[in-house]
Amino acid sequence: MLKPNSIAILAMMLISCASAPKYAQTDPKATQPQSAIYEVAVKEGISYQEVMDSLKSISEGMNFVNPANFPIGEHIKQRGIDPQGIKEVHAFCNLTMGTEIILDHPEFLVFAPCRIAIYEKPDSHNVMKLYIALARPTSDLNNIPNATARARLAAQQLEEALIKLIQRASEGDF
Repeated sequence: MLKPNSIAILAMMLISCASAPKYAQTDPKATQPQSAIYEVAVKEGISYQEVMDSLKSISEGMNFVNPANFPIGEHIKQRGIDPQGIKEVHAFCNLTMGTEIILDHPEFLVFAPCRIAIYEKPDSHNVMKLYIALARPTSDLNNIPNATARARLAAQQLEEALIKLIQRASEGDF
């Protein structure tokens, strides 16, 4: 039997899921700014390690730092559950781009640093495929009431840089 607190938490989770975007952007050439997620399939033949090496190399060249990594799949395994492929989140930060947002809206820190997920999931043919996705800074900023024009411009520039980063990494570029 569920306790009243458990019921309240479950209800809040269901409500937040119902109001979340129902799709991720998977076509790098398409623009769907209403989606909170930008997702790119990794090019066939590019390994997980090549994606990681590419992310590291390209991000450093773009003046991003990688202050934290979250091996979520490993933690799932430690609980005796099959994570069904790679499941990771990598934090990236470029304070030059993010400072203007944070100075105007310190509460934006709850979304920082930018998150890039690397994961495997079945493709349309039910074959496990590697993907890279990011939480769009412009979408995150939509949660800040009365965001300034300066913050919106900075979020757009940051998002464009992150999209470029994951597109290049998905191809194993350096």
